[in-house]
Amino acid sequence: MSSVRVLGDWGTTNLRLYRVEDGRVTDRLDGPGALSADPAGILAARLARWQEQGPFEDVVLCGMAGAKGALVDAGYVTCPANRDGWLAGPTRTRVAGLPVTVLAGVCGHMGGAVPDVMRGEETQIFGAIALQPELGEGRHLIVLPGTHCKWVEVTGGVLTGFRTHPTGELFALLTGHSTLTGPDTEGSGSFEDGFARGLERAGEPLTAALFEARAARLLDGRSKAWSHGYLSALLIGGEVVAEANAGASVVLIGDGKIVDLYEKALPLSAAVAQRIDGEAAVLAGLALATGVKA
Repeated sequence: MSSVRVLGDWGTTNLRLYRVEDGRVTDRLDGPGALSADPAGILAARLARWQEQGPFEDVVLCGMAGAKGALVDAGYVTCPANRDGWLAGPTRTRVAGLPVTVLAGVCGHMGGAVPDVMRGEETQIFGAIALQPELGEGRHLIVLPGTHCKWVEVTGGVLTGFRTHPTGELFALLTGHSTLTGPDTEGSGSFEDGFARGLERAGEPLTAALFEARAARLLDGRSKAWSHGYLSALLIGGEVVAEANAGASVVLIGDGKIVDLYEKALPLSAAVAQRIDGEAAVLAGLALATGVKA
């Protein structure tokens, strides 16, 4: 008899559910973020589509599904955190009569003083180690781009410290709710052109450097896309300058274009990047909680 379960990564803005049969993804459903109204109803509606195909064993979720005000408060394990300690404390509930396991996040006071939290990234990190066991040996700097980008130190397979840069959120605010990128009028230069210029100024005092996004439109005839690229590079480049030591080996876990941008910025610190697909990492991490390879 085949084994069917549902694995899910439920973030602030998106839900990604995977139907996994005998270790193979056979279908995927998406949905709104975990802090939407009625998260249990959102999940139940999607599970019902797959229940029509037959029963499945359980549902395992990570990410903001475990935040306060979301599906269930799944709490945190304290950094430093190893795989077994993280897996030891899941929270269980039921949705539409089905057992649902929600994995814990990771929290701590970095350097003994600065509070920081993550939800979902720890699943990708431990999943990446499962995919590439060499990451469980020695020290590695792992970067997980996104709304709240994490720069994580992993030593001997243990998550020993991390720092969050809310770069994606800042980019959305600056491009969607400020005057810096100007009106929707014609101009010269692409996103890529603006990104290249932003990398040139990355590491300068940020608040002063930001204003070129607007001034270049007014005086140099730059396009809105150019300004978007410029702001993106200032923010991402600032992360790299602050976090990546010269010659460091950086592991990027993520998807698509956002990881491409971090790869372009890493030469600012002469860092060398390795790339791991974000979806593969999260599925491998979720599978750890089931004891079955996904």
